Amino acid sequence: MMRDAVKTIGNLIDKQSIGYISSIDEDGFPATKAMFAPRIREGIKVFYFTSNTSSLRVSHYRENPKGCIYFCDRRFYRGVMLQGEFEILEEHDIKEKMWREGDTLYYPLGIDDPDYCVLKFTAKKGRYYSQLKSETFLVTD
Repeated sequence: MMRDAVKTIGNLIDKQSIGYISSIDEDGFPATKAMFAPRIREGIKVFYFTSNTSSLRVSHYRENPKGCIYFCDRRFYRGVMLQGEFEILEEHDIKEKMWREGDTLYYPLGIDDPDYCVLKFTAKKGRYYSQLKSETFLVTD
């Protein structure tokens, strides 16, 4: 059993340059894609990613906010899946907070590009795998 889930899982996540996000498609099947690591992480409960408003994933989350995120450390063969819900944020303040130099490559009109949004993921529970063992846990504040 993990002594400090927030520290153990947070360290794993912070060392990854990509993660995977999953949504439920219009036929009720899971759909997964790789994403750059979250721009902001609040413990292991809240994560913020940038995305295109026109993306397939955003359309899925508008219909069904349930989803999951997954991070894996291939070197040590361990990983964590967090299940929860996504919100699509389009307010200027959060988009400005998330903005980084070079983002115009994806959002040519800048911070107020209508095709730029923020995905906020709030975890409810998770499953951690390490050393041939899995552990399910609830995510609390």
